[in-house]
Amino acid sequence: MQNSILSTMRSLKLVDGCKSTQVYAINPSNTTSGGGGGGGGGGGGGVGDKLLHQIQDHLRVNSIRSKSNRSLSNVDCTRVLQTNFLQESLLPYGLPATDLLEPQIEPCLKFVDFVGTLADVYRRIEDCPQFEKTGVYLEQCAIFRGLGDPKLFRRSLRSARQHAVDVHTKVVLSAWLRFERREDELHGSSALDCCGRNIECPKASLISGYDPESVYDNCVCDRRCRIEDKDDEDEEVATNVEDEECSTSEKDYDLAFCIGDEEVRCIRCNIASLSRPFKAMLYGNFVESRRERIYFSQNGISVKGLRALETFSRTRKVDSFDPHTVLELLSLANKFCCDELKSTCDVYLSSLVNDMERALVLMEYGLEERAYLLVAACLQIFLRELPRSLQNQKIMAFFCSLESSKRLALAGHSSFQLYYFLSQIAMEEDVKSNTTVMLLERLAECATATWQKQLVLHQLGCVMYERNEYKDAQKWFEAAAEAGHVYSLVGVARSKYKRGHKYTAYKQMNSLIANYPQTGWMFQERSLYCVGKEKVSDLDKATELDPTLPFPYKYRAVALSEDKKTGAAISEINKIIGFKVSPDCLELRAWLSIAEEDYEGALRDTRAILTLDPNFMMFNGKLHADHLVELLRPHVQQWSQADCWMQLYDRWSSVDDIGSLAVVHHMLANDPGKSLLRFRQSLLLLRLNCQKAAMRSLRLARNCSTSDHERLVYEGWILYDTGHREEALSKAEESISIHRSFEAFFLKAYALADSNLDHESSSYVIQLLEEALRCPSDGLRKGQALNNLGSVYVDCEKLDLAADCYMNALNIKHTRAHQGLARVYHLKNQRKAAYDEMTKLIEKARNNASAYEKRSEYCDRDMAKKDLSMATLLDPLRTYPYRYRAAVLMDDHKEDEAIAELSKAIAFKPDLQLLHLRAAFHDSMGNITATLRDCEAALCLDSTHMDTLELYNKARERANEQ
Repeated sequence: MQNSILSTMRSLKLVDGCKSTQVYAINPSNTTSGGGGGGGGGGGGGVGDKLLHQIQDHLRVNSIRSKSNRSLSNVDCTRVLQTNFLQESLLPYGLPATDLLEPQIEPCLKFVDFVGTLADVYRRIEDCPQFEKTGVYLEQCAIFRGLGDPKLFRRSLRSARQHAVDVHTKVVLSAWLRFERREDELHGSSALDCCGRNIECPKASLISGYDPESVYDNCVCDRRCRIEDKDDEDEEVATNVEDEECSTSEKDYDLAFCIGDEEVRCIRCNIASLSRPFKAMLYGNFVESRRERIYFSQNGISVKGLRALETFSRTRKVDSFDPHTVLELLSLANKFCCDELKSTCDVYLSSLVNDMERALVLMEYGLEERAYLLVAACLQIFLRELPRSLQNQKIMAFFCSLESSKRLALAGHSSFQLYYFLSQIAMEEDVKSNTTVMLLERLAECATATWQKQLVLHQLGCVMYERNEYKDAQKWFEAAAEAGHVYSLVGVARSKYKRGHKYTAYKQMNSLIANYPQTGWMFQERSLYCVGKEKVSDLDKATELDPTLPFPYKYRAVALSEDKKTGAAISEINKIIGFKVSPDCLELRAWLSIAEEDYEGALRDTRAILTLDPNFMMFNGKLHADHLVELLRPHVQQWSQADCWMQLYDRWSSVDDIGSLAVVHHMLANDPGKSLLRFRQSLLLLRLNCQKAAMRSLRLARNCSTSDHERLVYEGWILYDTGHREEALSKAEESISIHRSFEAFFLKAYALADSNLDHESSSYVIQLLEEALRCPSDGLRKGQALNNLGSVYVDCEKLDLAADCYMNALNIKHTRAHQGLARVYHLKNQRKAAYDEMTKLIEKARNNASAYEKRSEYCDRDMAKKDLSMATLLDPLRTYPYRYRAAVLMDDHKEDEAIAELSKAIAFKPDLQLLHLRAAFHDSMGNITATLRDCEAALCLDSTHMDTLELYNKARERANEQ
């Protein structure tokens, strides 16, 4: 029976189209007769549980068989049986097949001439009127989203918010900035919390006007100040109302409004001053102008509301009235065009919106009465509660429906930026959902600029493609391509291929390659539509043009595994994991490790996957990765928590970041509330450039902290890593005032050192790091502190003290200190010692691309070229080797080759330093046009880079002279 089940499993076919990040798939029709929901949804749970039970049954059989075979002659046979059963259990669907792999169509803007696009955006930012800068910065955000650099994206988003004029734009962009930090995941936080600056302050967002200089000022929403101010205001209001009432004598009342049997005495001129319609009624040619009593029953206001109107006509305030009465006044203000009354009611009601429940109620009133600020305040709550508010059906129905969109537009609150924000979050949560489709449809209705149309049409194509609606996907991709988005032609070709038109897709990609400058993704896409040597050639060309594309590595690895060359397959996938860690590549390596009977390696990678994505599902959403961990654990060596610490030290010292991640994940499984481990996890993730996962670990560390001083440190790191350096320093100082800890001093020193330090500042940083080292901590962190202290000593030219720090760091296995010690030797003119020190680091470090790069500085040109070639091979994203080789070529008067060397890297990594150097080369060659273009592209990445600004201004002067 067991063999029958396994045979059936092995016979299952993989789904036609293993897409996105999953490198294997199961045809749902062959595994379950359940509903057709795709992905890792609810339909996968039953299959996953069934599969888990089957795997566990197989493992029990393995255990029983191993115990029952005692004779020496049967040992080898038993071992073979165990291996076969274990592999069949852990790989029930076999390894992925090459003909079913395909890369993801990226749902972002991609350009053939990316440098030209950056340069164009920079020029428009500089040339456009101030009030229009927000729109261009938002376009820059969309461009940077495709680069995958969250820091660049956040910086552009802050610039867009800085130049916002109207309340609506401020509300949307402030909420977006908050979402980028995911403060909704912090325990105890509320939607109206802010970071302390106007740029994200919910109160400041409700103030209209253009004031870009004040966005980084401290906001005025300190809780205690608000309470004190409110108490003072309440007393003042009460006093003023009382004084007004006392100062108005009975004889001043010359008019009465009657509702039923009730009469409200008023002062005619005060009521007339509220609006032109009231003035015309009370002083014009209407019969009411000659009456002392006016019947007002048909105007939808109560006696209480009329009394409030009379009071407002004298005091011009509504603070003393209950919300229901103010809503009555708001309605009356609209009927009689009382602008001042409407504005006052609007401001007051907007100040009452402080939670989701109240926002849902008041939003309807706001839309009905077109109360701009009230709608903005309600909208702000909805947006600052994202993504949680996506789960609220009332809110989503409100945002998704066409009717609600029109009502928002009438109230001045329907915009491209609003639906851009909402649709991006919806795509992150569930790209296939109807909510995502409807939000993108609303976004399309708001799109006016060319880039906006390109983006939304392309994203609609991506969503439809993920939903397997290929005809609609092709339609949207074609519309995006017609709007000028060349990359959407990839979607057109893929949709045609899925509809059975493979040759048409191939011809389309041929045409694209022939008509545009060649890029890696063009050859990657064409490889899907050809076979044999041509396919291999296209994939190799794709890697040559863009070595950061994961798909060619995965394809080659799977092809090697099909040829029974599992070791070579692992080596191939290791090439990209060495510089670009992602769950899909780690998953493939885990599978290959199981096939190679390396269960420790498979467990390591699965734990690393879960660190990057805790909800990652194996077998195309049919089995949670946590289950695979449980299945692998009995087949590897078991570690106690003490063993784990030793393993962590070993891996940390060997610069094995993925191995360290796996150990930390193991430790957290035993002690999930350990904030210290979460913090270590975030540090490792930042080393691996996994910023999103690192921030999640930091938030978990903050939530798990057991003391205020510890919580403040983690909040400080969250702020620092999202660009709020001053706020991070404040958190560190507050933490130190509560308890003098290593981490608080280290955070303060680290944040202060992130600037150009003068002698006095450097001395203070040294003092802080020395204080940190006096506090209790483990060797891992103390090694980092010693390394940082050595670096500051070097900058202060205290080389002996720096060497002592590095030696002490090495004594506690902080291997990276070899690099600092090599620098000290180099500055002491001991070049051979520096080279030897870096050689030690290369030998010890598992990830050693940076070590090869650094060692090149301490040897002759030929050896340096070899080291830099190795650095590029290990990590093509490192830019220094390209710059060095280009500089050497320029020295040899090979200008065109030097430009080509830089252009090769810029094609897949438009880096500031690379662009600046190429601009300088163009300038030396007299090519002013190319100089200006590269300078503008570099300044688009960092508009404050002084060397580029100087070069740009000189080139512009020469251009103007010509």
